[in-house]
Amino acid sequence: MDPTLREKMDEIDEQLIKLFTERMETAAKIGEYKKEHGIPVLDRKRENSKLLDVMAKSPEPIKEYTAQLYAMLFEFSRSYQTQLIGYENSLTNRIRNALDTTPELFPDKEVIACQGIEGANSHIAAQKLFRYPNVMFFKTFESVFSAVDKGLCRYGMIPLENSTAGSVNSVYDLMMKYNFSIVRSLRLKVDHNLLANPSSDISQIREIYSHQQAISQCSAFLQTLEGVKIIPCENTAIAAKMVAASGRNDIAALASRECMSYYGLRCLKPSVQDSSANYTRFICISKQLEIYPGADRTSIMATLPHEPGSLYKLLSKLYALGINLNKLESRPIPDRDFEFMFYFDLDTPVYSPKFMQFMGELESVYETFAYLGSYSEII
Repeated sequence: MDPTLREKMDEIDEQLIKLFTERMETAAKIGEYKKEHGIPVLDRKRENSKLLDVMAKSPEPIKEYTAQLYAMLFEFSRSYQTQLIGYENSLTNRIRNALDTTPELFPDKEVIACQGIEGANSHIAAQKLFRYPNVMFFKTFESVFSAVDKGLCRYGMIPLENSTAGSVNSVYDLMMKYNFSIVRSLRLKVDHNLLANPSSDISQIREIYSHQQAISQCSAFLQTLEGVKIIPCENTAIAAKMVAASGRNDIAALASRECMSYYGLRCLKPSVQDSSANYTRFICISKQLEIYPGADRTSIMATLPHEPGSLYKLLSKLYALGINLNKLESRPIPDRDFEFMFYFDLDTPVYSPKFMQFMGELESVYETFAYLGSYSEII
């Protein structure tokens, strides 16, 4: 390689740094003017016009790169302006108020809404999160959301995703419908066991009942059983209870070991799931915003328009502030063509100034933006 090319690149970089510094200093002065005159930091019309202008002046082979570069420059300028002129708004004030008013200790005993019955994984998760949980059981996930929304229960336990089966899509749909806050999350190791009545033997089993997700997580084991009918039902614990109530020796359930003591069953074969690293992540939701000490994870939702670069703009904001993204999930919005709800899990302490700046900037950028809470995750 011609060494003069490296030298030329270094010279260009020095010019770029100088010009970038001048651009950011000018952006700061514009930000001060906006603050004095009550003008929002974001001027979308100006940005769109500027973007079209620089693309028109750019050579054809690098037009797209020019667009990406300036989109990032706009993001940096807005972020710098917000940092200098302040980012306090109703959301950041709400977060600070929650930090000030939430007790230092997570409660030991509360009324918790769970889907299913005794022995269900939601029930087990509640028992791990609370020392003395007073659990109320509901038939559906929506009933859990509704119980929390109406104040019937202070908290609700909801499964969000499984390490092998993926996200619980119906829960993401319900998250768009209800107002709530996440106060804790929990990773629960899930073991599926073949449970039957005490006098049963595995050679007698002709039918196995369980939730469809548990069935799919135990597919390798189930394929080894010849002549056995696999029957889905609404919940693993309900399957165990049904087997116990039947008194039959030819049926079994895939359920938790806790169901053995609850329903007087015998374990014919333990841990029959395909993967030993089978975890379900649960979120504990409340109606009120509560932020307990140690909160280092934040969840948000935003509706983004179906247009090029809409997601990139939000991700570039995270990049500009140095905030790590743990999870990104998208769901179509019912009855709205080509519009999606995006769910984000952010790895950032709630006490970080960068986090507060991000919250201050987002509320003014996206009309349908929801802050779901800041919390810690129990493993």
